[in-house]
Amino acid sequence: MTAEIKWKTGFEIELAAPRGRTRKDLADVLALQSGGTVQRIFHSQSEPSKVPGRPTFENLTPGFQLFDSSGQWVASFVDDLTLQADFDKQTPSQPGWYRIIADEARLLRLVIRHCDPASSIDNVLEPIADLFGTKLLSHDSGMFRVVDDRGVSVAICAPLPGERERPCEIVTAPISSGHCEKLSQLLDEANAQGFTIPNEGATHIHFDATTLCSAICIAKLVFVFEKFGEDLKRLVEVNGRCVRLGAWPESLSELTSSEKFQSLDWPEARQELSKLSLSKYCDFNLLNIATGNDLKHTFEVRILPSMMDSTKIVEAAALFEGLLDWCIDPTTSPASIPSSLSLLLDSAPVTRTMKKHWQRKIAIKSRITTTKDIW
Repeated sequence: MTAEIKWKTGFEIELAAPRGRTRKDLADVLALQSGGTVQRIFHSQSEPSKVPGRPTFENLTPGFQLFDSSGQWVASFVDDLTLQADFDKQTPSQPGWYRIIADEARLLRLVIRHCDPASSIDNVLEPIADLFGTKLLSHDSGMFRVVDDRGVSVAICAPLPGERERPCEIVTAPISSGHCEKLSQLLDEANAQGFTIPNEGATHIHFDATTLCSAICIAKLVFVFEKFGEDLKRLVEVNGRCVRLGAWPESLSELTSSEKFQSLDWPEARQELSKLSLSKYCDFNLLNIATGNDLKHTFEVRILPSMMDSTKIVEAAALFEGLLDWCIDPTTSPASIPSSLSLLLDSAPVTRTMKKHWQRKIAIKSRITTTKDIW
C-alpha cells in the first residue's frame, strides 16, 4: 500500500546519529549521492536558563542545508535541544562544533546577518565585536566573548557540549508531490548509516495553511482537534517522553466558537487570533497562522512519534489531511461535527485505502481501551 497526499507539506523528523557520526555526515553522503552540495548554517533555538531574571538563553548551533544538483533546497539537518537522553554530556566537544549564546533573540539575528557560520570558533564573532567597537575576548575555557563599550555581554561562542553533534532533526523543504519517494530518499540513507529514533523523538508535519485562512475554517479546525485530540494521540501512538506538547489555551475555543468570530473576514479573524497567548509548543500549532508568518505559513501537527518509515509518515499525513479537508469543506459546519473520530473519518474526504487503514487502527485501539476498562 502506497499512501499519497495532495497538500503541500513539510516534515520534521527527529533522529540520532550513531556514536562517532554526526548530522553533517548524513547531509554529506546525501549530497554525494545526488550530485548536490551542503552548506553550513546557523540554526536558532532557545533553552531554559538557570540565571535569575533570564527565563531562556537563545542559541545558534551548527546546521547543514542540503541542495540538489540544480541548487534547490532539499532538507536541513539540525540540532533539537529537546533530545537529551541519548547523548553523553561528559563526552569532549568535537573540534569545529560550537554554539553561540545570547540572552536576546535579536542579538542572534545580528549574528546570523553579519557572521559566517563556516568560520572557526576563535573568529566567528569578530564582526559583532566590530559592530560594537570592541575586541573579541578569549577565555581559558575555550569560550570567546563579545561585550559592548560598557563591558556588558553581547554574545558568547563556546564549544558545543558533549555529543550535541549527534542529534539530527531532518527538516524538509515543502513537498508538493511524491511525498513518500522524497522522504524515502532521506530516510533510507539515514537507516543505512545507522541513525536511530531518539528517546524523546517526534515527527512534525507542517501543512500549507493557505486554504485554512477563513474564520469558519479555523473554528471548525479548533472544534475538531479539541474534540478528538486525545483520541488522535492514542491513535498515532504519541511518544509519552516527547516534550513541548500540550493543549491550546481555553481562550482559543472561547473565541472561535462565537458567532461574532465566525462572521469575521480573514484579516480581522487573524488579528483576533494574534491577541491570544498561543505557543508553538503544543499538540497542534496555530501560531504561524495567527501571526501571518510568511516564511512558515503552516498548520503544524506535533503529536506523531519519530518514524524512519516514509510510508508510515505519509499514512499519518493522509489522516490529518482528511481532517483538514473536512474543515475547509464549505458544506460542513462546527455544528455538524460527528460524535466520534470514526464517524468523522467516514465523512472526511480520505481515500478508500487510507480510510480502511485508519478505521482498522481505530477499532483496534477501541478494543484495547475496552479491555483495560473491564480489567
